[in-house]
Parts: sequence; structure tokens; C-alpha cells
Amino acid sequence: MSELIDEDLYRRAKALLEPGEIELNGLVLHTDFDQSEESLMHRTTVEVGDTIATHAETGDTYVFSGTDDPDYGLNQHQGLTLADDDFVWECQQLLREGTYDVVFYYEASADHEAILDDLRDAGHEVTGVEG
Repeated sequence: MSELIDEDLYRRAKALLEPGEIELNGLVLHTDFDQSEESLMHRTTVEVGDTIATHAETGDTYVFSGTDDPDYGLNQHQGLTLADDDFVWECQQLLREGTYDVVFYYEASADHEAILDDLRDAGHEVTGVEG
């Protein structure tokens, strides 16, 4: 576990991956974005989602956001396939100590290490969380 992430955040991210209908892995994206940088936060969320979708080999995806549905959290976004609205990834943007950390989770069949490597190569600070 990276020293960049506190134990509580790691524990909470891990809890999202608990056994359910699908086996999941995840990651925590650490950012310096504050509340005034919403457009950058959104663009980064979509870029990370695209990286996940590439390594999940799902084909074309789109982002469904909390602003699209009153039953969905405002800072919660989901990547779905264009063909049949299948789940690809989901995330929650968490404001912690003035900046955002974003918890993403996705099917464990996606290439977890390749996702982390690509995101780090793109300059992102990420911590992998295996389910």
C-alpha cells in the first residue's frame, strides 16, 4: 500500500470490493483538484474510465453520472458499454482535506496491473486495491 493513501480510505475502498455478484478490483486516484476545478476532475474521471475500459476490452463506453439520475449520487459516475449498458467501471469522488481522491472499481477480469501502469505512465498517482 502506498504511503499516499491513509488506512481509512484504503479500508473504505476495499469494502466496496466485497464479494457480490461480480468479482471486483479497484484503485484510488489521488488528485490535487479542489472544488473549484470541477471540469478538470470530470475530464480526469473520464480519462481514467477510458483506461479501465481499454483493459477490460469492452468496446465503446459512455459515462453515466449522478447528475443524470436523482437516485444516483452527485459525485458518482459509471462507465457502461454502448452496446447493452453493461457495467464497466464505477467511481465515487471523495473530497478529503480540501482535494479529491477518487475510488474506482471494475470487474476483476480487467488487467489490473496494466491499468495501474498506464495511469502512472500518464502521470497519475494511484493505489491499486484488489478485491
